[in-house]
Amino acid sequence: MPFAVYLLGLAVFAQGTSEFMLSGLLPGIARDLNVSIPAAGLLTSAFAAGMVVGAPLMAVLSLRWSRRFALLAFLVVFLLAHVVGAVTTGYGVLLVSRAVAALANAGFLAVAMATAISLAPPDAKGRATSVLLGGVTAACVAGVPGGALLGEVWGWRSAFWAVALALVPAIVAVLRSVPAEPHADETHGAPADGGEPAGGGEFSGGGTGGAGRGSSGGARGEFRALRRPRLLVLLLLGALVNGATFCAFTYLAPLLTGVTGIGAAWMPGMLALFGLGSFAGVTISGRFADRRPVPLLVSGGVALAAGWAVFALTAGAPAVAVALVFVQGLLSFAVGSTLISQVLYAATGAPTLAGGFATAALNVGATFGPWLGGLALGSGYGFRAPLWVSAALVGLSLAVAGAARLTSANTGTPAADQVETELRPGAR
Repeated sequence: MPFAVYLLGLAVFAQGTSEFMLSGLLPGIARDLNVSIPAAGLLTSAFAAGMVVGAPLMAVLSLRWSRRFALLAFLVVFLLAHVVGAVTTGYGVLLVSRAVAALANAGFLAVAMATAISLAPPDAKGRATSVLLGGVTAACVAGVPGGALLGEVWGWRSAFWAVALALVPAIVAVLRSVPAEPHADETHGAPADGGEPAGGGEFSGGGTGGAGRGSSGGARGEFRALRRPRLLVLLLLGALVNGATFCAFTYLAPLLTGVTGIGAAWMPGMLALFGLGSFAGVTISGRFADRRPVPLLVSGGVALAAGWAVFALTAGAPAVAVALVFVQGLLSFAVGSTLISQVLYAATGAPTLAGGFATAALNVGATFGPWLGGLALGSGYGFRAPLWVSAALVGLSLAVAGAARLTSANTGTPAADQVETELRPGAR
């Protein structure tokens, strides 16, 4: 794997830290800016909304630029937004800066995904995706607790300054390591003979017939490539699985303290344990997603749904709950990361917009998952309810995947973009 891909993962780590660190900084922000905790919580909502809306919009905008320029522009805007956030004394300015940072983050992720798969070997899109998402999981393990610690010791503004400083080496790395112009061979996965990509594998493969950034006909050409039904199915699956992940993760602390009986002092460790599991998940998926994605998706998806159900049933047993915190983090991100890599395989004619829509799908899931969990809690079903919702969402994703495969088999056409064909284990 080219070193530049790991440097992109470093930038994703810094941005992921910014996305998640507010959960530990809200009280300090509310006191300092003289607003309520719910108002401070809108800073998180602004970031999430910016990610959902910004991912496809920024991806389209970036099509006019070289990838190096796009990555640098998004990183600089993200850095400046944090400088503004660190020095402002007004809540409104901070709110706008979070929305701007989210737009820049969404654009960076879309272009970074396309850049990573263009720099990686043709059959290593899964590994490249796992490196980028590894930056997000590393942020959960180290960045978020570190940001909370800085907030406790030097105030919430210091965490914003830390994120800005962490982006400086990433900017330098992009300048030195990312080619100024797209590679001429960015059609990885879209061979000249029209066959399947070299690293296609089960869910991947199936060249779109389009080219990479340099020859896809711009935004119009990429949008045409995005109309493939199989790609839409994969995006839906990614949203459902990520919705399940964040539904459970959002209410993990009250579940463990109120049902399992683990003390509040242990919650940072429990959240870090989930983060360690998620890091292990993207690492494992990076090893198998390129060659045997469907066995990983099917077995991992079934185990993930069963795991959330078992967690709901056994949440009162501390030893089982602690083990499942790690295991479910691992399974959630192994399945989710593999789905995103398959989106990139399925959209060889639209690498940048595919990254943008994949980012949007993940954030749609991160938005509606906690909302559904909150509805279940508000209906009086207790803290176990979000786990059942998570199990149902993963179960729904399995049903959708099965229906797509069955439809393809019955029609015998590419209507589901050859899901049946590409589900064959070892189809390389």
